[in-house]
Amino acid sequence: MAADKDQAATQKKKAARTSVRKVKDKWKAKQWYNIRAPPMYNGVPIAETLADETDKLLGRVAEATLQDLTGDFSKMHIKVRFKVAAVRGNECATKFSGHELTSDYIRRLTRRKHSKIDAVVDVTTKDGSQMRVKPMAVTERRAQTTQEQQIRRITQTIIQQAAAERDHPAFIRDVVNGELGQVIFREARKIYPLKRVEIRKSEVVAEPQAYFETVDLFAAPAPEPAPEAAPAAEGEAPATEAPAEPAAEEEQL
Repeated sequence: MAADKDQAATQKKKAARTSVRKVKDKWKAKQWYNIRAPPMYNGVPIAETLADETDKLLGRVAEATLQDLTGDFSKMHIKVRFKVAAVRGNECATKFSGHELTSDYIRRLTRRKHSKIDAVVDVTTKDGSQMRVKPMAVTERRAQTTQEQQIRRITQTIIQQAAAERDHPAFIRDVVNGELGQVIFREARKIYPLKRVEIRKSEVVAEPQAYFETVDLFAAPAPEPAPEAAPAAEGEAPATEAPAEPAAEEEQL
């Protein structure tokens, strides 16, 4: 009996050493990979991740704030999600997956005696991308139900028209940067005074595969060419900018 117990204990120790050895070997096989934003955000590095096989990287989601991508401090409340779509060497290219406003920012906007008007709008962009957009309008004072319904209809119409007129990179930029929210604000405030309009969340439901088959996700957009100065005529000195004249003071009413 004692010999059997010793043999069983020996086998357990061997199994434990083998399992530890396997874990260590698997960890050593992993490599670090850089995750970069899509070309629409100039391929900015946003995260690093570990993996032992490149296939395991596909579909991973990385998150960054719009401040990290653009350097604009006023955009730190906007979180953008990207999904790994391709791997080349130690670099991972991504595509836009969705965005969301931080919860503390939304809480600051929504106060008592104000109306918060939410909507869910499913749209299809010009190039066939299907997205779900969730806008939010906050009124200056509490609004009536009919006014909320009118503002919600205006919001849905503007978002659907904007999606139909733009391809998905342009539509995503307008949604995330707040341009679309400003358009909704200007139209909806005609119904009732508004405090703020935001696209609080968006997500990609289906993507246009034809677009990703023709676009290199690793390529950053080419810089815009600088405007060329007009050549000076023979015998004339090159033109220089005239000093700006001070603006006239506005008359007080």
